[in-house]
Amino acid sequence: MLHSHLPWLANHGRWPVGEEWLYQSWASSYLTVFEVLRGLAADGYRDQMSLGITPVLAAQLDDPHCLSSMYEWLADWQLRSMEAAVSRDTDRRALGHREFRASAHAMREFETHWRHGGSPQLRSLIDSGVIELLGGPLAHPFQPLLDPRLRRFSLREGLADAHARWRYDPAGIWAPECAFTPGMEREYAAAGVGHFMVDGPSLHGDTALGRPVGDTVVVAFGRDLSVSYRVWSPKSGYPGHAVYRDFHTYDHETGLKPSRVTGRTVPSDQKRPYDPARVEAVLDKHVDDFVGHVRDRLIAESDRIGRPALVVAAFDTELFGHWWHEGPMWLDKVLRRLPEVGVKVGTLAGARRDGFVGEPVDLPASSWGSGKDWRVWNGPQVQHLVQLNAEVVETALETVDKRLAGAGTRDRVADQIVRETLMTVQSDWPFMVSKDTAAAYAVDRAHKHAHATREICDAAARGREEQATQLAANWARADNLFAGIDARRLVAESLLSGGPLDHEPLIGDADATAGTDIDGGTATCGC
Repeated sequence: MLHSHLPWLANHGRWPVGEEWLYQSWASSYLTVFEVLRGLAADGYRDQMSLGITPVLAAQLDDPHCLSSMYEWLADWQLRSMEAAVSRDTDRRALGHREFRASAHAMREFETHWRHGGSPQLRSLIDSGVIELLGGPLAHPFQPLLDPRLRRFSLREGLADAHARWRYDPAGIWAPECAFTPGMEREYAAAGVGHFMVDGPSLHGDTALGRPVGDTVVVAFGRDLSVSYRVWSPKSGYPGHAVYRDFHTYDHETGLKPSRVTGRTVPSDQKRPYDPARVEAVLDKHVDDFVGHVRDRLIAESDRIGRPALVVAAFDTELFGHWWHEGPMWLDKVLRRLPEVGVKVGTLAGARRDGFVGEPVDLPASSWGSGKDWRVWNGPQVQHLVQLNAEVVETALETVDKRLAGAGTRDRVADQIVRETLMTVQSDWPFMVSKDTAAAYAVDRAHKHAHATREICDAAARGREEQATQLAANWARADNLFAGIDARRLVAESLLSGGPLDHEPLIGDADATAGTDIDGGTATCGC
């Protein structure tokens, strides 16, 4: 299971945080992982993974500005490689030749497969049968803390966005941050969601089968930490091996990455040059280790429950290629090797169809963040954002309700209020603050969208219609995504079933805090 997500970055800065984050991930992860999947499909492999693509990432992969800028980014990568290739320094010259070949390959991939956006790529993977595509709510909100009405709207609109882009209705979703609060399963059922992901501790570590939640037929699948942490653990995961390329060390003259990890505590200026010739043997060792562990885990879990068991290994797509340079090669080898040792590879939809489902369960409030609770998104360090979100959502809903009371036609001012509100409450902003990863950027983004929401709402509330219309148009021009948002559907949500849910205080328990925090390691985004 791979979950692909980045917050909306277009037109919001370039470096060190902003569009550069998108283009690095696109070049290193999306191009390479999709190439792996196309290769598997061409060789006859089917049902290889459940691939989640959030609507906000899909919007960027289809956006004309992002496509044009990505092409320019690839060209710049090639130019920087050429500069390094003529260096008098032997190591930098070798780096330049290696990066030129990589950038040329990426350019060919982009020109051949991506010039018309990400949607044709995903549609072809769906049609090939190599993946099950998972959807999700618009803009990746932390759902348990969101007003239930806006939460239901965001989910339905996210599923509608998937249908509009791919003429495909996802049977399952990746819930942002694997976040859950009791009662959300009824909202999932009402929206037509058949299955979703939670973290292993939400099922007290018993992830051998999917579980129907409450009195619904909606199935929760739990991430197997024993398997997933073999890759993702910041202390012992494969990407930290000495021979793999180091993510954090740059050649400051060219912006290229010249070094291998060398050692977990070795300073950047003392890391050794990256040598691809040393990688293959270590990569094969890690493939065999993972495959062997999955097989052993399946045998042990099947013996424990007295029936065939399931193992769900779940990761952020951006781990493969962006954070872990060799990750796509490892992924390709693993998926080809698993069937050779008798392991059936499949999707969540396939597992549900084939009966890998146990008894119903009542899920606790949870997430896959630190402590497996909500502290990353509502802890003391982000209370200012929690309060900001609450105030903005209240203002937005009140304004939209008043504007659209009895209205029959579409209202672009109300649409933009909803769009900016959803951008304000993205889960990425509190995550980045809690983990101190570009926290200033995250706070600026949250307040910028909050300001836009309040500015438009204020003009509308004062009856300054011309000003409100102009403000809405200007902000829409800056963030040209989710053009299909229609605030009338948000007003209609108040007439649907599933009212506000009661939230109990949430604290980590012994089961929840077991294991390594994934967001303490290689991943920077909160996805």
